Amino acid sequence: MAGPVVAVVTLLLALVATRVAGVTFRDWEHTVASRLAQVACVVALLVVLDVVVRAARRSRKPRPSWAEIREVRRERWTARRLAAVGGALVSFYVTYLAYRNVKSAVPLLRPDELFDAQLKSFERDVFGGNDPAALLHSLLGTGIAAEVLALVYVAFFYFVLVSLPLALVFSPTPQGGMFYATALSINWGLGAASYLLLPARGPIYAAPGGFADLPSTDVTHLQGVLLRQRLEFLRDPMAADAHQGIAAFASLHTSIIFTAAVAAHMLGLGRRMRIGLWVLFALTTVSTVYWGWHYVVDDLAGVVVGGAALALARALTGFEPRTAWRRLRSRPSIAERPAAAPPFRHSPAARPFDASVAETASGSDAG
Repeated sequence: MAGPVVAVVTLLLALVATRVAGVTFRDWEHTVASRLAQVACVVALLVVLDVVVRAARRSRKPRPSWAEIREVRRERWTARRLAAVGGALVSFYVTYLAYRNVKSAVPLLRPDELFDAQLKSFERDVFGGNDPAALLHSLLGTGIAAEVLALVYVAFFYFVLVSLPLALVFSPTPQGGMFYATALSINWGLGAASYLLLPARGPIYAAPGGFADLPSTDVTHLQGVLLRQRLEFLRDPMAADAHQGIAAFASLHTSIIFTAAVAAHMLGLGRRMRIGLWVLFALTTVSTVYWGWHYVVDDLAGVVVGGAALALARALTGFEPRTAWRRLRSRPSIAERPAAAPPFRHSPAARPFDASVAETASGSDAG
């Protein structure tokens, strides 16, 4: 029940925050509901793909029979596992909706309290009086590097939408998918709390002059949209669909990619996947500073948030990386099993779910 627990706690935080702020808890333009529906369709398609591919491997034919497909479906996708995956998705998006409402209400909960000056001063001290963003602009230039880092920053939103379904369906062990979904959800809750702890707008809004030479990209367009939404929200918080999404401390772009990179090791994923995620983490961190979304300390705080999310998810789900690795390495693939072997569902060592491990978990405009 880890996912629903995370969702309920974050939802309660959001309901209290919006009530104190005097605004309505809502899903603006039904954005979260539509994302949940879209991702649920993606998961359904991936489940079908998973069953068909595994049935083909078992039969060693490109077109398995319906009987073989049904057998794999019964073995791998029990009603219990389907319910757990469905609960993970719903919990993830309930948590995300709560996160968005808390983030929007921060300027009303802590009016006139911004820590941009302190965060800026701290990072200048760390970098010997220099501005990290200016150093990156000088080192990398404002041409091709800007375009590449803009793509990296925007890719984050698609990463969340894609990685969650892939983990839930194709994780080496079902418990691993639940663990990853829970860790992502906890990132939203901890991120919302961090916005309340140290409200800040970020360098692009506190000192926009330092980014005036950057080219127009999807990132600059998004920054303009968010600024306009914030100003409209502050003028009339109760207006229809009024909300804002500017918050710097901590960086959830950094925290979530860090969570995914560490989770790849814990789940026993391949070396190329692990390296790719660490490269994405490095590029994402650089992009947040380069484009002025975050101070360096925001990214450091994001790593702390990601690490805390992984630790809490492991405690809540009971996921044991070592146990998962042993099962993965000792279990033969479907293609390797002899044709006369007993059905998969009758093998205690290869059950889709281990009753000793928690079976439900939770499940993007991260800061």
